Amino acid sequence: MRWLTVGFLALIVLLQYPLWLGKGGWLKVWEYDRQLKYQKEETRKLEIRNAGLDAEVRDLKLGYDAIEERARFELGMVKQDETFVQIPEQPVEKRP
Repeated sequence: MRWLTVGFLALIVLLQYPLWLGKGGWLKVWEYDRQLKYQKEETRKLEIRNAGLDAEVRDLKLGYDAIEERARFELGMVKQDETFVQIPEQPVEKRP
């Protein structure tokens, strides 16, 4: 009778091994699920970034306002009849 119990326990252990540690076992499934969640989060961030870039491209293709804004802020350009005035910031004095 004891050999029968030991045999059944060994059979159960042999059947459980592929379930937990095998190629498609639960540990692998949990790891793949964690990777999938990470990839979905990264994809969501990239989709938001791509939507912003798409809007910027449409603005640059359709109107001159976006081009003018970039020329002013990134390149420091001014229109022909404008006067550029730069006011330097005063350092904040510490009071005793």
